[in-house]
Amino acid sequence: MRKLLILFSGILLSLNAEAQEKISLSLDQAIDYALINSYAAINANRDIDAAKKKKWETTTIGLPQISATVDYQNWIKQQVSLIPAEFFGGNEGEFAEVEFGTKHSLNATATLRQLIFDGSYLVGLQSAKTYLKISENAKEKTELGIREAVINAYGNVLLSEESILILENNILSLEKTLNETSQMYVNGFIEEESVEQLQITLASIKSQLSKSQQLNNIAYKMLNITLGIDINRPIMLTDDLNSLSMKNIDLGVLSSNLSVENHVDFKIAKNTEKSNELLMKLEQSKALPSLSSFANFGYIGFGQNFEFLNKEQQWFDSSLLGISLEIPLFSSLARSSRTQQAKIELEKAKTKLTETEQTLMLQFETAKTEYNYSIEEYETSKQNLALAERIEKKQQIKFREGISTSFELSEAQRQLYTMQQNYLQAMLAIITNKAALDNALNTPIYN
Repeated sequence: MRKLLILFSGILLSLNAEAQEKISLSLDQAIDYALINSYAAINANRDIDAAKKKKWETTTIGLPQISATVDYQNWIKQQVSLIPAEFFGGNEGEFAEVEFGTKHSLNATATLRQLIFDGSYLVGLQSAKTYLKISENAKEKTELGIREAVINAYGNVLLSEESILILENNILSLEKTLNETSQMYVNGFIEEESVEQLQITLASIKSQLSKSQQLNNIAYKMLNITLGIDINRPIMLTDDLNSLSMKNIDLGVLSSNLSVENHVDFKIAKNTEKSNELLMKLEQSKALPSLSSFANFGYIGFGQNFEFLNKEQQWFDSSLLGISLEIPLFSSLARSSRTQQAKIELEKAKTKLTETEQTLMLQFETAKTEYNYSIEEYETSKQNLALAERIEKKQQIKFREGISTSFELSEAQRQLYTMQQNYLQAMLAIITNKAALDNALNTPIYN
C-alpha cells in the first residue's frame, strides 16, 4: 500500500511539474519523482517491456505458424522442350520443339507448420525467463542507483546554497570590519597595512562567492538532469542540509549484517551464471533430433491471357500433409567446439559470481567505515567550528583594541572560513555516505 501511495505521489508531482513553473521538492519527493521520470528509470522500464516481448517471441516458436505465398508467372518467351519426333509421326532420330504450359499462371498456397519437438526450443524458453529476471534485477539496481544519485545531487545543491549564505554573511562582517578599520586608519590609530590586509581577505571571499554562485547554478542543473526535468526549469528544495544530516545519523545501521544472497548485484551475477548454463545446454541440445509437422493448401490457375479475376477462371486445388524429422549426424566436431566454448563461459560466470560475492562484502565494509568516519568527522568539525568562531571573535576584539595585528586577525578569519566549509562538507558526507551504505546493504527503496 505504501508503495502505491508513493507511486501516486510521484505521478502527482510529475503532473505538477508540467502545470507549474517552479517545483518544490523534499528529498523523499525528489526520489519518488526521479523513480518515475528520470531518463534511467524510463529506459529501465523499457528494458523490462522489451524482455517480456522477447520472452513471448521465444514462446511463439513452438506455437502454430501460418504463412501464405502468391506466385504469378508470365512467360515472355516460353521455354522450349525437345521431344522425339516419332511420338508425333515424325522420323526416328529427329526431335520436335514443344512448348508446355500456358503463358500465365497464378499459384496461391497457405502452409501451417507446428513444431513437435526441438531441444533448443525448450532451452530457449528457459533462457527467455532468465533474461526477464536479469532485466528485472537490472531495473532494481537502476532504481537503487537513482536513489543514491538523487541524494548526492540534492545534497550538492544544499551545500552550494549554504556555502553562498555563509560567504554572504562573511562578506557583510568583513565589510563592517573594513569600514571600522578604515576610520581608525584615517584617525591615525593603525597603519595602512591593516586596511590592505582586510581588503585582500574581502576580495578573496568575494571571488569565492562568485565561484560558488556559478557552481550553484551547475548543481541545480545536475539535479534537474538526475530527476528527468528540463535543466532550465526552476526548482525549490524544501529540506535543508542540517536537518538531512541529522536524519541520516543512524548508529544502528553500523551493526547491520550484509545478506549477500539477497543483494541485487549477486542476483544479477547468479542469473548470468544460469544464463551461461542454459547456453551450454543449448549447444548440447543441437545434437538432438527435431520433429515438426506441416500442412499445405493451395490453388493454381492457368491461362493464355491474364483472366484470373474472371468468375469463369478455373482453379485447381491441392493439399499436402507431412512430418519432418531432422537428425544431426556429423558436424566435423563443430558442435563439440561450441559446447566447450559455452562451458568455458559458464566457468567464467561461476568465477565472476565468487568475485561479486567478495566485492560486495568489501564494498559493505568500506561503506560502513566511511559512514562511521563521517559521523566522527561531523562531530569534530562541529567542535572545531565553534572554537574557530570564538578565536575569530577574540581576535576581532584584540584587533580593535590594538593588541593583535591585522595578520593575526586574517589568520583567524581564514581558519574560521575553512572550518565553516569543513562543517558543511561533513554534513554532506553523512548524507552521501549513508546513501552509499544503503546501496551496499541493498536497502529497499520502499520500506
